[in-house]
Amino acid sequence: MEGLVGRYEERLRQQEAEIKSLTAEIDALRHFAFVGDSLSLEGLRDENSKLKYRLNILRKSLQEEKDRSVKSMININVQLQEIFGRAIRASYPELVNAPLAVTPSQQPKFGDYQCNSAMAMTQMLKARGEKVSPIEIANKIVKNLPENHLIGKTEIAGPGFINVHIQKNFISKQLTKLLVNGVQPPGVGEKKRVVVDFSSPNIAKEMHVGHLRSTIIGDSICRLFEFVGHHVLRINHLGDWGTQFGMLIAHLQDKFPNYLSVSPPIGDLQSFYKKFQKIYDCLDIRIIDRGESYYQDQMILVVKEYEERGLVEVDEGRKVVFPPGCSIPLTIQKSDGGFTYDTSDLAAIKQRLVEERADIIIYVVDNGQGIHLQNVYAAAQMIGWYDPKVIRVEHAGFGVVLGEDKKKFKTRSGDTVRLIDLLEEGLKRSMDKLKDKERDKVLTPEELEAAQKAVAFGCIKYADLSHNRMNDYIFSFDKMLDDRGNTAAYLLYAFTRIRSIARLANISDARLRKAAQETEIDLQHEKEWKLGKCILRFPEILQKILEDLLLHTLCDYLYELATTFTEFYDNCYCVEKDRQTGQIVKVNMSRMLLCDATAAVMAKGFDILGIKPVQRM
Repeated sequence: MEGLVGRYEERLRQQEAEIKSLTAEIDALRHFAFVGDSLSLEGLRDENSKLKYRLNILRKSLQEEKDRSVKSMININVQLQEIFGRAIRASYPELVNAPLAVTPSQQPKFGDYQCNSAMAMTQMLKARGEKVSPIEIANKIVKNLPENHLIGKTEIAGPGFINVHIQKNFISKQLTKLLVNGVQPPGVGEKKRVVVDFSSPNIAKEMHVGHLRSTIIGDSICRLFEFVGHHVLRINHLGDWGTQFGMLIAHLQDKFPNYLSVSPPIGDLQSFYKKFQKIYDCLDIRIIDRGESYYQDQMILVVKEYEERGLVEVDEGRKVVFPPGCSIPLTIQKSDGGFTYDTSDLAAIKQRLVEERADIIIYVVDNGQGIHLQNVYAAAQMIGWYDPKVIRVEHAGFGVVLGEDKKKFKTRSGDTVRLIDLLEEGLKRSMDKLKDKERDKVLTPEELEAAQKAVAFGCIKYADLSHNRMNDYIFSFDKMLDDRGNTAAYLLYAFTRIRSIARLANISDARLRKAAQETEIDLQHEKEWKLGKCILRFPEILQKILEDLLLHTLCDYLYELATTFTEFYDNCYCVEKDRQTGQIVKVNMSRMLLCDATAAVMAKGFDILGIKPVQRM
C-alpha cells in the first residue's frame, strides 16, 4: 500500500507542476490580449482533486493498517516530522529541502511539541525575492496539515512558532499497546549487520581501569543495536601480537628448549585469562575473542593488494601508504619485513567488510586513537573496500577516567588501578551502604547478595554511561553510590519502589495484564498526562542514540522518567487506604497501569545500559 501512496503522490507532484506551467502560459496570453480558457488546465484540475481525495483515503487506510499490524513503539517526533513535512511541501513546493524543525516543548503552555520551521523558511523565500512573514508561513503550513490521528490542535504563537497539542486518546492507546505487547523497539527499517570492536585488552597484562570505559560503552552500544533487531558481532580485538610477544616466545624457547614436546609453565598467562573472564562475568559482558594474530595471513594479502594498486611508497626500507587527506602515513611493513598495528588494523577492517559483510562497524576506542582510525578508514576507502555513503564506519571515542584529584586514576602508590580490584571495592562499598540502610534486616541473604551486585556493578556502569563519553570523567565511589540525584543507586531504588506499589496492593501480574486489555488509561490529571508523554518518548531517545552513540542521553531520560513518576505519585493516588485500619479502600487501575508502564520502560532502559535491577532492595 505504501508503494501505491508513493505513486499517487508522484502523479500529484507532476500534475501540480503542469498546472503551474499552464497557468503561467494563460497569464502570458492574457497579457497579450488573448483571452480564452484552457480545457487542458481545467481537466488537470479536476483529475488533481480526485487524486487528492483518493490519496487521503489511501493514507488513512495505510495508517490504520500500520497501527493494527505493527507492534513497534511509535516515535511521535518522527511521525510529527512526516506530517509537517507533507504540509510544508504542499504549502511551498518550490522550496527544495525546506527546513523541518519539530521538537518537544519545554513548557506545557506551549503545547506538547513545536514546529519552528517558519522563521528559516522566511529567509529562504526572501533569498528568492519573496517577502512573506513567518506568521503567514505558519498559517499556511497549519492549513495544509494532512488528516492524522495524532494532532489534537495547533496554535500559532510569537513570530511563527506552531504549538502542537497531541490527542490524549492517541497517547492512551499507545500506552495500552505498550502494556499489551511489552516494550518493543522502534521501527528502524532494514536489519543490518553490525560489528562492534570494544574492550580489547592486551593479554600479556592485567585489565586496568583504562579498559573499563571501552568495555561498558561497547557493551551498551551492542545491547541497543541488538534490541532494535540488528545482527551484532561483538569483537574483543585482543592485543596478542607484536614485539613483546616475540620477546616472550624467545624467552620460552631459551628457557624451555623442549617446549614442543614438554609444555612450559604458563600459569601467569592462564591466570590473566581467568581474571579477564571473571571481570566479564561480573559486568555481564558477552564478547568474542579475536586477537590481532587472527589476521596474520590476511596481513600478507593486504600489503600485496596495496602494492598491486600502486599505493605503496618506500621510505627508508619501510612500506608506507599515504591515505588522502591524512598528514601521517600508515606503515604497513617495517624495513625488517615485520608487520605493524597499522597492518593488522587494515586487515581487520577488510575482514569485517568482506567476510562479515558488515553494514556498520563501530570502534569503541579512546579519543587518543582518533587520528589513527581516521587514517585506517581513509586507506580502506582509497583502495575501494567500502563507500562511506553505503557503509557506516565510526569511531565511538571516549575520554579518560580521572581520580578525585582530577588526574589520571591511579592507586596511592601511583600504579594503574587493576579493574578486578575496582570491582571488588565496589562490592564491599555496596554492602556497607545496604547495611547502613539496614536492608540486611529485611532482605533474605539471597536478596541481599542480588542487591549488592545490582548496586555495585550498576553504579560503576551508570557513573560512566551517564557522562558524555567524549569527555573525561571523575571516578568517585561516594558520588556513584549516593541515592540522591542522577545515579544508578537512586534509579534502582526508584524502580523497586514502583514495582512494590502493585505488590503491596495485592495486585498480581496476571490482573495487571488483564486490566491492560480492558481498562482505558485516563490522562485527565496534568501529572498523568506528563508521565504518559514521557513514557512514550522512549523510542525517540533510542533512535537518537542509534545515530550519535551518546548513551548519556538514555541516562538523562531515565532520570527524567523517574522524577516525573515521583511528581505523578505525589499528586495522584493509586491505592486509597482507610486511615485508621490501613485496609485498601480503592485501587485506581488506570494509574496502576501507568506505574506498570513506567517500570517496564525503566527495566528495558536498564537492560540496554547493562544494569540488572532487583524486585526488592
